[in-house]
Amino acid sequence: TESKHRRRGGDLKTGSTELGSAVTGSPLTAVLPASTTGKKSTVLSGETRKELAKQAKVTKEERRAQIDERQKYLISRLADGIGLSEQQVEEAIISDDKFQLIEQFFAPSGLKKLLFFYQDVLQQKSNASLRSDGSTNSLLQKKLFITMGSTENFTGTCAFFLRTSDKVITASNVSQEVNFGVFDCINGNILQGLEFFLSQIMIPALKSQQNWGAVKEGLKNSQIQDFLYSVDKFVGTLSSSRQNIEDKIQLTKVDIDIYVSNLQNPSDYITAG
Repeated sequence: TESKHRRRGGDLKTGSTELGSAVTGSPLTAVLPASTTGKKSTVLSGETRKELAKQAKVTKEERRAQIDERQKYLISRLADGIGLSEQQVEEAIISDDKFQLIEQFFAPSGLKKLLFFYQDVLQQKSNASLRSDGSTNSLLQKKLFITMGSTENFTGTCAFFLRTSDKVITASNVSQEVNFGVFDCINGNILQGLEFFLSQIMIPALKSQQNWGAVKEGLKNSQIQDFLYSVDKFVGTLSSSRQNIEDKIQLTKVDIDIYVSNLQNPSDYITAG
């Protein structure tokens, strides 16, 4: 887990190109008439795309100017947890169309969670040219983006921030009021990633916890012991469920047409049986 939280500052140039291509598009100068594809498709002109890119740049700089110590704290944790530079994380965040969720997370009684996915997404190539069917060349690239967790498939790394109270999140309390964690969807297996996160990170952290707030007895308290036992039991159930799913029996599909197509009379049915 240590390597998971080690920052890789040396890949700034590569990563910046990677993230930059994930949030900026290339202008399309060709527009195909609807009759070419037989269906309606809207393709923006080069001038329109340039204007949109200009507006996007202005928006990004406005957001960059809004970054305070709270956002810097999130950026630092994301950079450490995912293995990107802080510059890469900042660029991804200010380019995100869900940027406003960060302020909603900081607000009093705001969002209880703030999720980030870092995974392969289909991106348009920078030199994309329009095909005859109206589509463009695209490829998979790593991208960091804000998500509600309900619209995109989770296939890579999830970094999350959780609030511990309904207080407004300020620069002075963000490190106390906000918890951070990361877990991977290992080989596309969410259950395995969650199992690893709980068993290797959360449970050891809980069992080494000394301060349990109002519970003065700490780990000696029976309720705390029952809680830890329940978490252990849940991880065991999760592990069993994952193994059962992985070991499931796949029944081969049989084409019965070859058996029934020549059945003509009762004796044929008996023979087939």
